[in-house]
Amino acid sequence: MAASWQRCGGFMAAARAADRERAAKKFRKSLEKSGRVVYNRNMNEVVREKLKLLPDSPGVYIMLDGDGTVIYVGKARVLKNRVRQYFHATEKPYKVQAMVECIADFSYIVVPTEVDALALENTLIKKYKPKYNILLKDDKTYPYIKVHTREEFPRISITRRVKKDGKYFGPFMGGVNCKEIVDIAAKVYHIRTCNVRIGEKPARPCLNHHLGRCLAPCAHLVSKEEYAERVEKTLAFLGGDYEEAARILTEKMAAFAESEEFELALDYREKIKMLAKLGQRRITSMPKDVDADIWAYATNGIYAVLSLLVTRRGVMQGSVCFPLDEGAGERSESFTSFLTQYYEAQPIPHELILEEQFDDALFISYCKKKEGRGVEITRPKFGVKRELLDMGIRNAAEYLEKSVSAIAHKDDMTVRACEKLQSLLGLSRYPRRMECYDISNISGVDKVGSMVVFTDGEADKYEYRRFRVKTVEGADDFASLREVLGRRLAKLGTDEEARFPRPQLIVIDGGKGQLSAVKAIFEEYRVTDIDLVALAKQEEEVFTLHSSEPVRIDRRDYALKVLQRIRDEAHRFAITYFRNLHSKRNLASVLEEIEGVGKQKRLALMEKFGTIDKIMRADEEELAKTAGIGKELASRIRQYFDQL
Repeated sequence: MAASWQRCGGFMAAARAADRERAAKKFRKSLEKSGRVVYNRNMNEVVREKLKLLPDSPGVYIMLDGDGTVIYVGKARVLKNRVRQYFHATEKPYKVQAMVECIADFSYIVVPTEVDALALENTLIKKYKPKYNILLKDDKTYPYIKVHTREEFPRISITRRVKKDGKYFGPFMGGVNCKEIVDIAAKVYHIRTCNVRIGEKPARPCLNHHLGRCLAPCAHLVSKEEYAERVEKTLAFLGGDYEEAARILTEKMAAFAESEEFELALDYREKIKMLAKLGQRRITSMPKDVDADIWAYATNGIYAVLSLLVTRRGVMQGSVCFPLDEGAGERSESFTSFLTQYYEAQPIPHELILEEQFDDALFISYCKKKEGRGVEITRPKFGVKRELLDMGIRNAAEYLEKSVSAIAHKDDMTVRACEKLQSLLGLSRYPRRMECYDISNISGVDKVGSMVVFTDGEADKYEYRRFRVKTVEGADDFASLREVLGRRLAKLGTDEEARFPRPQLIVIDGGKGQLSAVKAIFEEYRVTDIDLVALAKQEEEVFTLHSSEPVRIDRRDYALKVLQRIRDEAHRFAITYFRNLHSKRNLASVLEEIEGVGKQKRLALMEKFGTIDKIMRADEEELAKTAGIGKELASRIRQYFDQL
């Protein structure tokens, strides 16, 4: 009996606890509605006071951690409501809670409309690459074929930038070779591919005309009317009408085979096969005027994938998958942000086909602002569009299933490698932004420095910078490093810091000597909040300022590999810049620096190779074949350029 009463008491206690929790939630909601909010007790005073001053306007908010690093950027229709939500004492998803615990401060920017907030959010995400935002790292633009219809005699070309100055076809992805399509257009319709200016006086026909690839309008060998007809046929071909092109290619293949020009016949046969593949991409039940992007989403709770299928004029152009590290925002908010990032560099099609729920009206307004027109957003339940969406969902799920280990491996090589680096080297903070510097020259000539940037362990090529060394005489790498780092550190604490954000770690290619040279510059500029290390090439030892002894990291460790990657990238970038500069100098003046290469031999080398780049790439045997250059001198020339 007592046990029954005990159980009953336990049930009643549990019921009372549940009632209390429901009452607490109800109380919190009533407080929120009345404008009085219960905030997280762990919130600091700076944040608490700023929350009281938030405006009712639309805008963008920027969350900062204790080091002043931007960790999240978001947009809001009403800043006051959106930002305060993060600090309510309510249950939150794990990633949001982890972010909130890191927030030491925040700032915000007020804008006129929510569309402006969306555009500004995209700009700031690309600038700061915040840890808790979904970032579009594969933000390359895909190739398009452009017909320059505004020209008197339109030409055809390949481009990655779409403007309102002609007719564009694409994007092409998934194994479609734009060069092959342009080549077919030239061979079948004889439309020009060069950018030669066509003037009043006829020019001399080029090789393309003699090869039957161009009607030579530059030589006035074709009338405007006839050329315009060819352009119209080319536009129809690029729009998906492959039948005439296939017929003409087949006729030419047969003619070449009959005349026993089998290599040319094989080339035409391969082009016919490619056209057949392109024809198979047509979705027969879809109208030819449909331009749509199909977006599908798949997640396993840790990793996520977005799949994109592209259709243009009823033809499947290809597909691509984007692996994502899900951000701290709401799923619909993150999806809107991702689409904005993607379509900043790509034209927006007339239709989006998807299942995801997000703010349709906001994105349509963004499209009107960017493209001057809206976009139709379709969530199909049946029909060919539903079949395409299901195909995209299967692609995303398959990519996620097969690529989870690859995504995890990439995390090991990047973010986790940086975390381990902080521990192994005793760094004062996580090296989110790493900068590495290298110097390149030959005998003190054309001294250049490179700055390579890795963000979270990945190359961030938009942030790379190059330096011309101006004040150093001769081949003094230490002095050159001091000049380059001095110019870099001088930007800290100035208006330039917006373009050159403060790094957490600077890596020098070298050993103790290079580290000491740069340490002096750090002391001169009183820089104490940036870690500094040097990576020596031979033993791959890491020198730090904490100890006279180097740190030896296991060669198989990803922490060492991320240092090696940034060091090698800085070396490559410096050499590339040096070669570009060196090739612009007068060829003869460069060769004057090599003992035994007089005027006649310089002229002979210039006549044979033409540019410094070709001489730099030539081996000893090629050099020795030049008039007046024997094996011994060829070896000396080769050694001179191998000093790079």
